Amino acid sequence: IRETCIQTVHLCRAHFVEWQPPKPPNPVAMENGTGPCREERPPTAQETTVTEGAAKIVFPSSNEVFYNPVQEFNRDLTCAVITEFARIQLGTKGIQIKVPGEKDLQKVVVDLSEQEEEKVDSKDGENLAPGDQPQIAVVGEICEEGLRVLEGLAASGLRSIRFALEVPGLRSVVANDASARAVDLMRHNVQLNGVAHLVQPNQADARMLMYQHQKVSERFDVIDLDPYGSPAPFLDAAVQAVSEGGLLCVTCTDMAVLAGNSGETCYSKYGAMALKSRACHEMALRIVLHSLDLRANCYQRFVVPLLSISADFYVRVFVRVFTGQAKVKASASKQALVFQCVGCGALHLQRLGKAAEASGGRVKFSAACGPPVSPECEHCGQRHQVGGPLWAEPIHNLDFVGRVLEAVSTNPGRFHTSERIRGVLSVITEELPDVPLYYTLDQLSSTIHCNTPSLLQLRSALLHAGFRVSLSHACKSAVKTDAPSTALWDIMRCWEKTCPVKRERLSETSPAFRILSVEPRLQANFTIREDANPSSRQRGLKRFQANPEANWGPRPRARPGAKAASEVLERCRLLQNKRKDPPEDRAQRAARLKTFPCKRFKEGTCQRGDQCCYSHSPLPGASADATPTDCLETPPARTPLDPGPAAGPGVD
Repeated sequence: IRETCIQTVHLCRAHFVEWQPPKPPNPVAMENGTGPCREERPPTAQETTVTEGAAKIVFPSSNEVFYNPVQEFNRDLTCAVITEFARIQLGTKGIQIKVPGEKDLQKVVVDLSEQEEEKVDSKDGENLAPGDQPQIAVVGEICEEGLRVLEGLAASGLRSIRFALEVPGLRSVVANDASARAVDLMRHNVQLNGVAHLVQPNQADARMLMYQHQKVSERFDVIDLDPYGSPAPFLDAAVQAVSEGGLLCVTCTDMAVLAGNSGETCYSKYGAMALKSRACHEMALRIVLHSLDLRANCYQRFVVPLLSISADFYVRVFVRVFTGQAKVKASASKQALVFQCVGCGALHLQRLGKAAEASGGRVKFSAACGPPVSPECEHCGQRHQVGGPLWAEPIHNLDFVGRVLEAVSTNPGRFHTSERIRGVLSVITEELPDVPLYYTLDQLSSTIHCNTPSLLQLRSALLHAGFRVSLSHACKSAVKTDAPSTALWDIMRCWEKTCPVKRERLSETSPAFRILSVEPRLQANFTIREDANPSSRQRGLKRFQANPEANWGPRPRARPGAKAASEVLERCRLLQNKRKDPPEDRAQRAARLKTFPCKRFKEGTCQRGDQCCYSHSPLPGASADATPTDCLETPPARTPLDPGPAAGPGVD
């Protein structure tokens, strides 16, 4: 033993002398994705191949870097938005982009401006070489004056690879992730798709990487953030690292927080109080836009929304970021507080600031006056809840949305989810841009306990009364209108007269009793109008998500060493409808009870012998704690005339 201890001490001393401290990683190499990986991938890992769009990726079956097929709509829409953004940005530099499958529209432009083209040819024809043509950017090639794209949380790198293979006019794409295993996987997928000249895998904290690119010359033209949960920790760095007029794409999957389940948590993350409302999905979009603009204002910058989507289990916003001290002063007048009645759900908005025109064409900013409501609701007498602040301006740029919609409609084979993109964008073009939030059909009818009118009947009544009305992509039964809540409840009072509610069943203090006790001043007309049916509904477009589907919903968080995704899905499948299984018969129950050891037999007090319903032989892995305390006696045999107690759930 003494000799063994001496050998061990000498061996430890030898290791201590030979050990050298690790060298710090080269930041340049880390940025280019060539730095060392401190984590090692398991040598043997089962892998799965997935093809989406023009990309083909390989990822481990274990839940290390996951892939969610439901997010294909998110990735397709992002590719379409960045393509149109590149068309706008590069168009100012005289660069045209060429999208695969898109018809060449250059001839149409030439035909519309033949006279101007002849003048240009006559003046500058001597200076232009006969072979000179406008520069064209195609997919898969580096454009020296193109866009610099950053995907802060790339995981498997699928989104970045799709950018390189489907979006023209790119100069570089940085696919960043903090996990060494994810970066190792990205390198493999980049080589597999042959886009190493465009996509640069990088391992770093997304916040530190964006903070290192705050200089104007080093900023990114497009930043894509799609984290697991809230993007709040990354927003401050993102609004500083995006270029002037650049595009910022943000996804939020913490819908429980944004929908009002935890208002204090929403305030800590986004600086706004969320309310439980039927319009919670649009309220979530406006809270995210408020948070982005608030963080940008700290650096004399402001945001301009291009497109805001509420789909599936997340919200997705596309905004452009600009710099301007004068425009930042107007940000207060773009935010508003929300007063929501807890009884009838009536909504009222209170702007935080006020912008008024002064002499000389100047704009004077001041604090707004309020509140817009009394302590008690004028309709039902209940109190109000206060939420916000939230973005009160339009959440879409209809011109930009029209460009994306036209590009997807003329080239439907480009994306697998083109049909759904067309439907959602069509509904967005029909939304009222200057009307925040909305009501729902079931909300209005359930408040006064009456039958629900059809969507066309309520829309027709609002149109007959001289108000505007539209749908919302965030909710299938939404009613977005500029009608005040007084007119809306008058229409519902008129509808209640067609199918009266029994007043004796209503409490005198209930919102329904107080609302119906007032006679309507506005006489509603429920005759169906042709313009009450929106165009997207007439064409039968796929406007809303049909869920649940096979892989619908957020996936588990990626953790090293976790169970394989197939095992998790299989366990979920086995646990579904576990309380709806048919009752087991006596033979099945007897066989199941035989798998448990008899506790009395273990103590030596069981006298039933072979007639005992439990097992008297020791079973491997059996736990005595899982057995019942008493040994059930075998029921006596019954005659054919005695059927016994009826079998069913909970009946032994």
